[in-house]
Amino acid sequence: MHTTRSYRQRGLECTEYVIDVPLDHDRPGGEQIQVYAREVVDTTQPNAESLPRLVFLQGGPGGKGPRPVSRAGWLERALKDYRVVLLDQRGTGLSTPANRQTLPRRGTPADQADYLSHFRADAIVRDAELLRRALQGDEPWTALGQSFGGFCALSYLSYAPEGLREVFVTGGLPPLSATPDEIYQVTYSRAVEKNTAYFARHPDDRDLCARIVDHIRDHDVRLPTGERLSPRRFQGVGMRLGMRNDFDALHYLLEEAWVDGVAGPDLSDTFLAAVGQGASFASGPLYAVLHEACYTQRAASAWSAERVYALRPEFALDPDTPFLFTGEMIYPFLFDEDPALVPLREVAHVLADKDDWPALYDVDRLGANDVPVFAAVYFDDLYVAREFSLATAASVRRVTPWITNSYEHDGLRTGKVLDHLFALAKETP
Repeated sequence: MHTTRSYRQRGLECTEYVIDVPLDHDRPGGEQIQVYAREVVDTTQPNAESLPRLVFLQGGPGGKGPRPVSRAGWLERALKDYRVVLLDQRGTGLSTPANRQTLPRRGTPADQADYLSHFRADAIVRDAELLRRALQGDEPWTALGQSFGGFCALSYLSYAPEGLREVFVTGGLPPLSATPDEIYQVTYSRAVEKNTAYFARHPDDRDLCARIVDHIRDHDVRLPTGERLSPRRFQGVGMRLGMRNDFDALHYLLEEAWVDGVAGPDLSDTFLAAVGQGASFASGPLYAVLHEACYTQRAASAWSAERVYALRPEFALDPDTPFLFTGEMIYPFLFDEDPALVPLREVAHVLADKDDWPALYDVDRLGANDVPVFAAVYFDDLYVAREFSLATAASVRRVTPWITNSYEHDGLRTGKVLDHLFALAKETP
């Protein structure tokens, strides 16, 4: 490991680290890739240099660590008690990147798929362990997992619990053994609930969305990036419904959808630019490529979300079916339509057919877990269904769940969720 630089900004001392890790941790002498992390310390805190470390495991998959510009939100709260390590998970940010520009260097789609098979939670936590040992030897640290970061935290508890002093999870207790099909059946139902709540608040938007779908179907509507906007890609804008900060922002997007053009009503550039930005995976392609793989164990996902979609007629885009948005699902058509994903189409299909994924969790070891875990479970979570999170909380020893409908999946932003979990930790023997 080496330190690239240290600097100060807005009362924060930032130190950057780069560590070489094996691509395949079961072959430590094989190919190496780099993993980047930024340690942040609040220099205004007493004895800041002696505070214990907390590693932040970002949501995703395919999410890089946050880029701090202030001490606001959850980071401000965490920095009162910890030195915070913001990890760029392998393939993201300043870690060795994996995207449409770099993956073709690996060779065939099969070669690329083999490479990406080492980018799931089990490899991420083994990277984190190498970083921890480089920073502080045998001393364990605290982990905070947001969303997919919580999935990583449970893999951490499965395969390297000796590295953890305590764990905090926000909206991310994963299903331990459910299949992708079982997961998507529940998350589609949760998407129906979110749509019901949304259209109850903005009832005129349902007909507005139906008009937009009809227009997209009948016209060659182009996004600013040049590709045609399809009805199903517009339907996917509903991924935003799971974030409290974005729930009403969707309405503000829709209210600017139409302008009077030369040939009649037309979709505005303002609307199309916002849809294009929200529908693009250019800044996080691994989210799409590895999304179903983050659930899959010892079987192929076989495009689970697409297959379950076909079994849910309430999402049909036809004139006789009231419009519904979809949620956090990845579909094969995205790899035909999104310019950031088109070059990854073949590798995505190879990964969808892969049927020899290793287990992500050691259920027996989790049942005997001795590391305290404090987890926020959002009752109405669109992305990580409470049914699976509560089953996991009951199956893993020493998990203290906090079930709340006061926050959505982005509740960590405020810092209040973390404050509550830290208080739980202090109250728990």
